[in-house]
Amino acid sequence: METEQNIPTLDKIEEFLQEIIKRLAPIRTDTFGRGRPRVLPAMCLWAGVIVCVLRGWSSQLAIWRLLSQRGLWNYPRFPISDQAVYKRLEEGGVEPLKELFQWVSQALESHLVPYQQAIASFAREVVAIDATTLDKVFRHLPALREVPKGDDQLLPGKLAAVYDIRRQQWCYVEYVENPHANDKSYSRNLLDHIQRGALILMDLGFFSFEWFDQLTSEGYYWLSRLRQKTTYAVIHTFYRDGETFDGLVWLGAFRADRARYAVRLVTFRVGKVYYQYITNVTHPQLMSLHDIAVLYARRWDIELAFKLIKRELDLHLFWSAKLVVVLQQVWAVLLISQILHALQLEIAGRAGVDPFDVSLSLLIEYLPAWNDVDFIKLAVERGRDAGFIRPSRRIHINTPPIDLSAYSPLPSYLVVVRPPRYAHRRSIRDDSL
Repeated sequence: METEQNIPTLDKIEEFLQEIIKRLAPIRTDTFGRGRPRVLPAMCLWAGVIVCVLRGWSSQLAIWRLLSQRGLWNYPRFPISDQAVYKRLEEGGVEPLKELFQWVSQALESHLVPYQQAIASFAREVVAIDATTLDKVFRHLPALREVPKGDDQLLPGKLAAVYDIRRQQWCYVEYVENPHANDKSYSRNLLDHIQRGALILMDLGFFSFEWFDQLTSEGYYWLSRLRQKTTYAVIHTFYRDGETFDGLVWLGAFRADRARYAVRLVTFRVGKVYYQYITNVTHPQLMSLHDIAVLYARRWDIELAFKLIKRELDLHLFWSAKLVVVLQQVWAVLLISQILHALQLEIAGRAGVDPFDVSLSLLIEYLPAWNDVDFIKLAVERGRDAGFIRPSRRIHINTPPIDLSAYSPLPSYLVVVRPPRYAHRRSIRDDSL
Protein backbone atom coordinates (compact mmCIF):
# COMPACT_ATOMS: atom_id res chain seq x y z
CA MET A 1 0.00 0.00 0.00
CA GLU A 2 1.86 3.06 -1.22
CA THR A 3 1.33 6.19 0.83
CA GLU A 4 3.33 8.76 -1.14
CA GLN A 5 0.64 9.64 -3.70
CA ASN A 6 -2.15 11.96 -2.64
CA ILE A 7 -4.92 9.36 -3.08
CA PRO A 8 -7.76 8.88 -0.55
CA THR A 9 -6.78 6.12 1.86
CA LEU A 10 -9.95 4.07 1.42
CA ASP A 11 -9.37 4.07 -2.33
CA LYS A 12 -5.81 2.84 -1.73
CA ILE A 13 -7.12 0.02 0.43
CA GLU A 14 -9.64 -1.00 -2.22
CA GLU A 15 -6.96 -0.87 -4.94
CA PHE A 16 -4.78 -3.09 -2.76
CA LEU A 17 -7.68 -5.50 -2.22
CA GLN A 18 -8.51 -5.49 -5.91
CA GLU A 19 -4.99 -6.63 -6.78
CA ILE A 20 -5.15 -9.38 -4.16
CA ILE A 21 -8.62 -10.56 -5.20
CA LYS A 22 -7.56 -10.88 -8.84
CA ARG A 23 -5.52 -13.86 -7.71
CA LEU A 24 -8.78 -15.74 -7.27
CA ALA A 25 -9.49 -15.65 -11.01
CA PRO A 26 -7.00 -18.35 -12.13
CA ILE A 27 -8.10 -20.85 -9.48
CA ARG A 28 -11.86 -20.15 -9.34
CA THR A 29 -14.28 -20.88 -12.16
CA ASP A 30 -17.91 -19.92 -12.47
CA THR A 31 -18.78 -22.42 -15.19
CA PHE A 32 -19.91 -25.75 -13.77
CA GLY A 33 -20.55 -28.29 -16.51
CA ARG A 34 -23.45 -27.67 -18.85
CA GLY A 35 -25.81 -24.77 -18.77
CA ARG A 36 -25.65 -21.04 -18.56
CA PRO A 37 -22.54 -19.54 -16.90
CA ARG A 38 -23.10 -17.78 -13.61
CA VAL A 39 -23.89 -14.09 -13.91
CA LEU A 40 -21.81 -13.10 -10.88
CA PRO A 41 -18.10 -14.13 -10.93
CA ALA A 42 -16.80 -15.59 -7.68
CA MET A 43 -14.09 -12.94 -7.35
CA CYS A 44 -16.77 -10.20 -7.44
CA LEU A 45 -18.84 -11.99 -4.82
CA TRP A 46 -15.93 -12.17 -2.38
CA ALA A 47 -14.87 -8.62 -3.20
CA GLY A 48 -18.39 -7.51 -2.35
CA VAL A 49 -18.27 -9.25 1.02
CA ILE A 50 -14.94 -7.61 1.93
CA VAL A 51 -15.89 -4.13 0.73
CA CYS A 52 -19.11 -4.28 2.76
CA VAL A 53 -17.08 -4.97 5.91
CA LEU A 54 -14.57 -2.24 5.02
CA ARG A 55 -17.33 0.35 4.55
CA GLY A 56 -19.20 -0.66 7.70
CA TRP A 57 -22.28 -2.18 6.02
CA SER A 58 -23.76 -4.98 8.07
CA SER A 59 -25.99 -7.34 6.08
CA GLN A 60 -26.12 -9.74 3.17
CA LEU A 61 -28.59 -7.33 1.61
CA ALA A 62 -25.87 -4.68 1.50
CA ILE A 63 -23.72 -7.03 -0.59
CA TRP A 64 -26.58 -7.45 -3.07
CA ARG A 65 -27.18 -3.67 -3.25
CA LEU A 66 -23.50 -3.04 -3.88
CA LEU A 67 -23.21 -5.60 -6.66
CA SER A 68 -26.57 -5.02 -8.35
CA GLN A 69 -27.39 -1.35 -7.78
CA ARG A 70 -24.29 0.70 -7.09
CA GLY A 71 -21.64 -1.39 -8.82
CA LEU A 72 -18.25 -2.53 -7.56
CA TRP A 73 -15.02 -0.94 -8.80
CA ASN A 74 -14.81 -1.17 -12.60
CA TYR A 75 -17.15 -4.15 -12.84
CA PRO A 76 -20.64 -3.74 -14.30
CA ARG A 77 -23.76 -3.89 -12.15
CA PHE A 78 -24.88 -7.51 -12.04
CA PRO A 79 -28.55 -8.32 -12.80
CA ILE A 80 -29.07 -10.67 -9.85
CA SER A 81 -31.63 -10.99 -7.07
CA ASP A 82 -30.92 -10.79 -3.36
CA GLN A 83 -31.83 -14.47 -3.03
CA ALA A 84 -29.23 -15.34 -5.66
CA VAL A 85 -26.57 -13.63 -3.54
CA TYR A 86 -27.75 -15.49 -0.43
CA LYS A 87 -27.59 -18.80 -2.29
CA ARG A 88 -24.13 -18.09 -3.70
CA LEU A 89 -22.81 -17.27 -0.24
CA GLU A 90 -24.29 -20.44 1.22
CA GLU A 91 -22.72 -22.54 -1.56
CA GLY A 92 -19.41 -20.67 -1.70
CA GLY A 93 -17.69 -22.15 1.35
CA VAL A 94 -15.02 -20.44 3.43
CA GLU A 95 -11.77 -21.36 1.64
CA PRO A 96 -11.71 -18.40 -0.81
CA LEU A 97 -11.85 -15.86 2.02
CA LYS A 98 -9.29 -17.80 4.07
CA GLU A 99 -6.95 -17.71 1.05
CA LEU A 100 -7.51 -13.98 0.63
CA PHE A 101 -6.73 -13.49 4.33
CA GLN A 102 -3.42 -15.32 3.86
CA TRP A 103 -2.52 -13.33 0.74
CA VAL A 104 -3.29 -10.01 2.42
CA SER A 105 -1.25 -11.05 5.47
CA GLN A 106 1.74 -11.99 3.29
CA ALA A 107 1.52 -8.74 1.33
CA LEU A 108 1.48 -6.69 4.54
CA GLU A 109 4.39 -8.55 6.13
CA SER A 110 7.16 -6.80 4.19
CA HIS A 111 5.30 -3.48 4.26
CA LEU A 112 5.33 -3.47 8.09
CA VAL A 113 9.03 -4.24 8.57
CA PRO A 114 10.02 -0.56 9.09
CA TYR A 115 7.25 -0.03 11.64
CA GLN A 116 7.34 -3.16 13.81
CA GLN A 117 8.15 -2.66 17.48
CA ALA A 118 11.51 -3.59 18.94
CA ILE A 119 10.67 -5.66 22.02
CA ALA A 120 12.26 -8.79 23.55
CA SER A 121 15.11 -8.79 21.04
CA PHE A 122 16.29 -12.23 22.21
CA ALA A 123 13.14 -13.86 20.77
CA ARG A 124 12.53 -14.64 17.09
CA GLU A 125 9.01 -13.28 17.46
CA VAL A 126 6.73 -12.22 20.29
CA VAL A 127 3.20 -13.62 20.12
CA ALA A 128 0.13 -13.89 22.31
CA ILE A 129 -2.18 -16.89 22.17
CA ASP A 130 -5.79 -16.82 23.27
CA ALA A 131 -9.36 -17.59 22.23
CA THR A 132 -12.67 -15.79 22.19
CA THR A 133 -16.21 -17.11 22.07
CA LEU A 134 -18.21 -15.72 19.17
CA ASP A 135 -21.23 -13.69 20.24
CA LYS A 136 -24.70 -15.18 20.21
CA VAL A 137 -26.61 -15.14 16.95
CA PHE A 138 -29.75 -13.07 17.35
CA ARG A 139 -32.96 -15.07 17.67
CA HIS A 140 -34.80 -12.73 15.28
CA LEU A 141 -33.13 -14.59 12.38
CA PRO A 142 -35.81 -16.92 10.93
CA ALA A 143 -33.84 -20.14 11.47
CA LEU A 144 -33.46 -19.43 15.21
CA ARG A 145 -36.81 -18.00 16.27
CA GLU A 146 -37.86 -21.24 17.98
CA VAL A 147 -34.53 -21.76 19.76
CA PRO A 148 -34.82 -21.07 23.51
CA LYS A 149 -33.02 -18.04 24.87
CA GLY A 150 -29.56 -18.98 26.17
CA ASP A 151 -29.40 -22.23 24.17
CA ASP A 152 -25.93 -23.25 22.93
CA GLN A 153 -27.32 -23.34 19.37
CA LEU A 154 -27.10 -19.55 19.48
CA LEU A 155 -23.32 -19.73 19.99
CA PRO A 156 -21.55 -20.24 16.64
CA GLY A 157 -18.32 -21.43 18.32
CA LYS A 158 -15.07 -19.69 19.15
CA LEU A 159 -11.87 -18.45 17.54
CA ALA A 160 -8.43 -19.53 18.77
CA ALA A 161 -5.55 -17.39 17.56
CA VAL A 162 -1.88 -16.48 17.49
CA TYR A 163 -1.25 -12.73 17.43
CA ASP A 164 2.07 -11.06 16.54
CA ILE A 165 2.79 -8.37 19.13
CA ARG A 166 5.59 -6.63 17.23
CA ARG A 167 3.62 -6.29 13.98
CA GLN A 168 0.10 -6.16 15.46
CA GLN A 169 -1.07 -8.84 13.03
CA TRP A 170 -2.97 -12.11 13.22
CA CYS A 171 -0.50 -14.95 12.53
CA TYR A 172 -3.03 -17.76 12.65
CA VAL A 173 -6.74 -18.07 13.42
CA GLU A 174 -8.61 -21.33 13.90
CA TYR A 175 -12.34 -21.88 14.16
CA VAL A 176 -13.35 -24.12 17.08
CA GLU A 177 -16.85 -25.53 16.82
CA ASN A 178 -17.35 -26.18 20.53
CA PRO A 179 -17.87 -22.79 22.23
CA HIS A 180 -16.93 -24.35 25.60
CA ALA A 181 -13.70 -26.03 24.41
CA ASN A 182 -10.81 -25.89 26.87
CA ASP A 183 -7.86 -23.77 25.71
CA LYS A 184 -5.53 -26.75 26.11
CA SER A 185 -7.47 -28.74 23.51
CA TYR A 186 -6.17 -26.60 20.62
CA SER A 187 -2.85 -25.43 22.09
CA ARG A 188 -0.86 -27.86 19.88
CA ASN A 189 -2.51 -26.50 16.73
CA LEU A 190 -1.57 -22.96 17.72
CA LEU A 191 2.01 -23.99 18.46
CA ASP A 192 2.40 -25.39 14.94
CA HIS A 193 2.09 -21.82 13.65
CA ILE A 194 4.70 -20.25 15.95
CA GLN A 195 8.42 -20.13 15.15
CA ARG A 196 10.79 -21.92 17.51
CA GLY A 197 12.63 -19.32 19.56
CA ALA A 198 9.48 -17.20 19.88
CA LEU A 199 8.32 -15.71 23.17
CA ILE A 200 4.73 -16.81 23.85
CA LEU A 201 2.48 -14.73 26.13
CA MET A 202 -0.53 -16.61 27.51
CA ASP A 203 -3.19 -16.39 30.18
CA LEU A 204 -4.17 -18.94 32.82
CA GLY A 205 -6.37 -20.88 30.39
CA PHE A 206 -3.18 -22.53 29.12
CA PHE A 207 -1.67 -23.13 32.57
CA SER A 208 -0.29 -26.67 32.72
CA PHE A 209 3.01 -28.12 33.91
CA GLU A 210 3.11 -30.47 30.94
CA TRP A 211 2.41 -27.65 28.47
CA PHE A 212 5.17 -25.49 29.98
CA ASP A 213 7.62 -28.40 29.79
CA GLN A 214 6.64 -29.09 26.20
CA LEU A 215 7.28 -25.48 25.21
CA THR A 216 10.67 -25.47 26.90
CA SER A 217 11.79 -28.81 25.43
CA GLU A 218 10.75 -27.68 21.91
CA GLY A 219 12.73 -24.44 22.09
CA TYR A 220 10.08 -21.81 22.85
CA TYR A 221 10.20 -19.04 25.42
CA TRP A 222 7.02 -18.45 27.39
CA LEU A 223 5.55 -16.10 29.99
CA SER A 224 2.47 -16.62 32.15
CA ARG A 225 0.94 -15.56 35.42
CA LEU A 226 1.19 -17.97 38.33
CA ARG A 227 -2.10 -19.67 39.11
CA GLN A 228 -3.27 -19.25 42.69
CA LYS A 229 -2.59 -22.15 45.04
CA THR A 230 0.11 -23.55 42.74
CA THR A 231 2.79 -25.12 44.93
CA TYR A 232 6.46 -24.49 44.25
CA ALA A 233 9.85 -24.82 45.90
CA VAL A 234 12.53 -22.12 45.64
CA ILE A 235 15.90 -23.46 44.46
CA HIS A 236 17.73 -20.17 43.88
CA THR A 237 17.11 -16.56 44.85
CA PHE A 238 18.40 -13.88 42.52
CA TYR A 239 16.90 -11.07 44.58
CA ARG A 240 14.52 -10.66 47.52
CA ASP A 241 13.29 -7.59 49.35
CA GLY A 242 10.04 -8.06 51.24
CA GLU A 243 7.37 -9.12 48.71
CA THR A 244 9.68 -8.43 45.78
CA PHE A 245 11.24 -11.70 44.66
CA ASP A 246 13.11 -12.95 41.60
CA GLY A 247 14.39 -16.51 41.58
CA LEU A 248 14.23 -20.06 40.22
CA VAL A 249 11.61 -22.52 41.48
CA TRP A 250 10.35 -26.01 40.90
CA LEU A 251 6.68 -25.96 39.98
CA GLY A 252 4.92 -28.62 42.07
CA ALA A 253 6.19 -29.12 45.58
CA PHE A 254 4.73 -32.61 45.89
CA ARG A 255 5.51 -35.86 44.11
CA ALA A 256 2.04 -36.20 42.55
CA ASP A 257 2.41 -33.19 40.26
CA ARG A 258 5.77 -31.73 39.32
CA ALA A 259 7.26 -30.02 36.28
CA ARG A 260 10.43 -31.18 34.55
CA TYR A 261 12.18 -27.82 34.18
CA ALA A 262 12.91 -25.20 36.81
CA VAL A 263 11.28 -21.87 35.96
CA ARG A 264 11.77 -18.29 37.01
CA LEU A 265 9.27 -16.73 39.39
CA VAL A 266 9.01 -12.97 39.95
CA THR A 267 6.68 -11.37 42.49
CA PHE A 268 6.10 -7.79 43.61
CA ARG A 269 3.38 -5.55 44.97
CA VAL A 270 2.19 -2.23 43.57
CA GLY A 271 -0.38 -0.60 45.83
CA LYS A 272 -2.96 -3.25 46.73
CA VAL A 273 -2.16 -5.55 43.80
CA TYR A 274 0.26 -8.47 44.20
CA TYR A 275 1.76 -9.70 40.91
CA GLN A 276 3.22 -13.17 40.26
CA TYR A 277 4.69 -14.20 36.91
CA ILE A 278 6.53 -17.32 35.75
CA THR A 279 8.71 -17.82 32.69
CA ASN A 280 11.38 -20.12 31.29
CA VAL A 281 13.59 -17.10 30.51
CA THR A 282 15.82 -17.81 33.47
CA HIS A 283 18.47 -15.13 32.88
CA PRO A 284 17.54 -11.72 34.36
CA GLN A 285 19.94 -10.08 31.90
CA LEU A 286 17.70 -11.20 29.02
CA MET A 287 14.45 -10.19 30.66
CA SER A 288 14.41 -8.12 33.85
CA LEU A 289 11.59 -8.11 36.39
CA HIS A 290 10.33 -4.86 34.86
CA ASP A 291 10.56 -6.34 31.34
CA ILE A 292 8.47 -9.31 32.47
CA ALA A 293 5.70 -7.08 33.81
CA VAL A 294 5.70 -4.88 30.70
CA LEU A 295 5.73 -7.84 28.31
CA TYR A 296 2.94 -9.67 30.08
CA ALA A 297 0.82 -6.52 29.87
CA ARG A 298 1.22 -6.78 26.09
CA ARG A 299 -0.80 -9.99 26.22
CA TRP A 300 -3.71 -7.59 26.36
CA ASP A 301 -2.96 -6.72 22.70
CA ILE A 302 -4.76 -9.86 21.54
CA GLU A 303 -7.76 -9.00 23.72
CA LEU A 304 -7.94 -5.59 22.05
CA ALA A 305 -7.62 -7.24 18.65
CA PHE A 306 -10.58 -9.51 19.49
CA LYS A 307 -12.51 -6.43 20.68
CA LEU A 308 -11.79 -4.72 17.36
CA ILE A 309 -13.30 -7.50 15.26
CA LYS A 310 -16.27 -8.11 17.55
CA ARG A 311 -17.26 -4.55 18.41
CA GLU A 312 -15.66 -2.04 16.04
CA LEU A 313 -16.12 -4.26 12.95
CA ASP A 314 -19.52 -5.55 14.05
CA LEU A 315 -18.78 -9.26 14.33
CA HIS A 316 -21.37 -9.26 17.12
CA LEU A 317 -24.00 -8.65 14.41
CA PHE A 318 -24.10 -11.75 12.24
CA TRP A 319 -25.54 -11.55 8.73
CA SER A 320 -26.97 -15.06 8.85
CA ALA A 321 -27.72 -18.02 11.10
CA LYS A 322 -26.02 -20.34 8.60
CA LEU A 323 -22.58 -21.35 9.85
CA VAL A 324 -20.87 -21.03 6.46
CA VAL A 325 -22.03 -17.41 6.12
CA VAL A 326 -21.04 -16.70 9.72
CA LEU A 327 -17.52 -17.95 8.96
CA GLN A 328 -17.38 -15.96 5.72
CA GLN A 329 -18.13 -12.87 7.75
CA VAL A 330 -15.49 -13.88 10.31
CA TRP A 331 -12.75 -14.18 7.68
CA ALA A 332 -13.76 -10.98 5.91
CA VAL A 333 -13.63 -9.11 9.24
CA LEU A 334 -10.25 -10.65 10.11
CA LEU A 335 -8.90 -9.60 6.71
CA ILE A 336 -10.02 -6.00 7.15
CA SER A 337 -8.67 -5.95 10.70
CA GLN A 338 -5.22 -6.91 9.37
CA ILE A 339 -5.27 -3.83 7.13
CA LEU A 340 -6.54 -1.53 9.90
CA HIS A 341 -3.87 -2.74 12.32
CA ALA A 342 -1.28 -2.15 9.60
CA LEU A 343 -2.55 1.41 9.11
CA GLN A 344 -2.39 2.02 12.84
CA LEU A 345 1.18 0.73 13.02
CA GLU A 346 2.29 2.75 9.99
CA ILE A 347 0.74 5.98 11.25
CA ALA A 348 2.39 5.44 14.65
CA GLY A 349 5.77 4.70 13.07
CA ARG A 350 5.68 7.73 10.80
CA ALA A 351 4.41 10.01 13.57
CA GLY A 352 6.92 8.69 16.12
CA VAL A 353 4.33 7.60 18.69
CA ASP A 354 3.25 4.38 20.37
CA PRO A 355 0.83 2.35 18.19
CA PHE A 356 -1.83 2.54 20.90
CA ASP A 357 -1.69 6.34 20.81
CA VAL A 358 -3.35 6.07 17.39
CA SER A 359 -7.10 5.64 17.87
CA LEU A 360 -8.32 2.62 15.92
CA SER A 361 -11.95 3.38 16.71
CA LEU A 362 -11.64 6.85 15.15
CA LEU A 363 -9.75 5.37 12.22
CA ILE A 364 -12.66 3.01 11.54
CA GLU A 365 -15.24 5.75 12.03
CA TYR A 366 -13.66 8.36 9.76
CA LEU A 367 -12.01 6.32 7.01
CA PRO A 368 -15.27 5.77 5.06
CA ALA A 369 -16.62 9.25 5.88
CA TRP A 370 -13.44 11.08 4.86
CA ASN A 371 -12.76 9.24 1.64
CA ASP A 372 -11.67 12.44 -0.07
CA VAL A 373 -8.38 12.72 1.85
CA ASP A 374 -5.15 10.80 2.33
CA PHE A 375 -6.01 9.73 5.86
CA ILE A 376 -2.52 8.43 6.67
CA LYS A 377 -0.92 11.73 5.70
CA LEU A 378 -3.60 13.64 7.62
CA ALA A 379 -3.13 11.53 10.76
CA VAL A 380 0.67 11.84 10.67
CA GLU A 381 0.72 15.60 10.08
CA ARG A 382 -2.36 16.78 12.01
CA GLY A 383 -3.44 13.74 14.01
CA ARG A 384 -2.65 15.27 17.38
CA ASP A 385 -4.73 18.38 16.70
CA ALA A 386 -7.62 16.28 15.32
CA GLY A 387 -7.52 13.77 18.19
CA PHE A 388 -6.61 10.79 16.02
CA ILE A 389 -3.35 10.64 17.96
CA ARG A 390 -3.84 11.00 21.70
CA PRO A 391 -2.29 9.48 24.85
CA SER A 392 -3.28 5.84 25.17
CA ARG A 393 -5.49 4.85 28.10
CA ARG A 394 -3.50 1.69 28.69
CA ILE A 395 -2.20 1.27 32.21
CA HIS A 396 1.38 2.41 32.77
CA ILE A 397 3.39 -0.46 34.26
CA ASN A 398 5.14 0.26 37.54
CA THR A 399 7.59 -2.10 39.25
CA PRO A 400 9.98 -1.76 42.19
CA PRO A 401 13.31 -0.30 41.03
CA ILE A 402 16.00 -2.99 41.16
CA ASP A 403 19.65 -2.77 40.15
CA LEU A 404 20.84 -5.97 38.46
CA SER A 405 24.14 -5.59 40.29
CA ALA A 406 22.22 -6.56 43.46
CA TYR A 407 21.34 -9.96 41.98
CA SER A 408 23.00 -13.15 43.23
CA PRO A 409 24.52 -15.08 40.31
CA LEU A 410 23.27 -18.53 39.44
CA PRO A 411 25.65 -21.23 40.73
CA SER A 412 27.02 -23.52 38.02
CA TYR A 413 26.22 -26.68 39.99
CA LEU A 414 22.50 -25.98 40.30
CA VAL A 415 20.30 -28.77 38.86
CA VAL A 416 17.42 -27.34 36.81
CA VAL A 417 15.95 -30.51 35.26
CA ARG A 418 14.27 -33.41 37.08
CA PRO A 419 11.94 -36.33 36.27
CA PRO A 420 8.40 -34.93 35.87
CA ARG A 421 5.07 -36.28 36.99
CA TYR A 422 1.79 -34.90 35.69
CA ALA A 423 -1.21 -35.49 37.92
CA HIS A 424 -3.95 -34.66 35.42
CA ARG A 425 -6.35 -37.36 34.34
CA ARG A 426 -6.46 -36.32 30.67
CA SER A 427 -3.75 -35.25 28.25
CA ILE A 428 -3.55 -31.62 27.11
CA ARG A 429 -3.91 -33.01 23.59
CA ASP A 430 -7.25 -34.64 24.42
CA ASP A 431 -9.81 -32.92 22.15
CA SER A 432 -12.58 -33.81 24.56
CA LEU A 433 -11.30 -31.32 27.13
